[in-house]
Amino acid sequence: MNQYVKNLNRIEFVITYGCTGRCKHCSEGDHNSAGQFIEAEAAGRVVRDIAGKYAVNSVMTFGGEPLLCPEAVYAVHQAAMEMKIPNRQIITNGFFSRDSEKIKRVAGELARCGVNDILVSADAFHQETIPLEPVKEFTMEVKRAGIRVQIQPAWLVSKEHENPYNHCTKEILEEFEVMGISQSEGNVIIPTGNARRYLSEYYDMSREYISPYEEDPRDIRAICVDPNGDVLGGNIYETGILEILERYDAGSFS
Repeated sequence: MNQYVKNLNRIEFVITYGCTGRCKHCSEGDHNSAGQFIEAEAAGRVVRDIAGKYAVNSVMTFGGEPLLCPEAVYAVHQAAMEMKIPNRQIITNGFFSRDSEKIKRVAGELARCGVNDILVSADAFHQETIPLEPVKEFTMEVKRAGIRVQIQPAWLVSKEHENPYNHCTKEILEEFEVMGISQSEGNVIIPTGNARRYLSEYYDMSREYISPYEEDPRDIRAICVDPNGDVLGGNIYETGILEILERYDAGSFS
């Protein structure tokens, strides 16, 4: 086994960079790859292959807006459930449709395929372009379906920082609290992508900001598969994922 990936325990999929929002804080920026999405069958195969060899305890799907491509999301989590991976999580902005029947149907399918944790991104940034009512409806439907659901807000500078965006976010969170929906710790915005363009006045742009999600290239614990299949210098449509992991060379990423 490749020494650099021997501790691999988490698989992430960017289902698509396509999104229903155009957020000022988005690290993706202009979503130039919005038309790409991961193939359901290939994504499921990645989960089964890795979980057959490594002690994977967590699988996550996100985007963009992953529920624009629900079949791929279902495939990932169905495979994770079959492989007995305990934590099966989605991060979504909750807005993929205004149709109540479709919202209810998707919530039911997510429960059926084994999703057990959903983080809904709702805050001042998302709600500049995303209507709140369909998000509330989706949140309640997944709660009724028996899935753990929390709101995951994005904080500008820090959760404690006094600024208009954070004030607005706190008001939005209060609306979910009334519905019995709690919030996670959320995440603090790093000034990259759109955030660098639109929110730089709140940051010291002379310093370097490091993402807390960056992996140590010599001790990979989580891998992330892009919509086009890229991962760790390989591509799942060209090479099997286990071969990609075995070929991985930390020196080329340091």
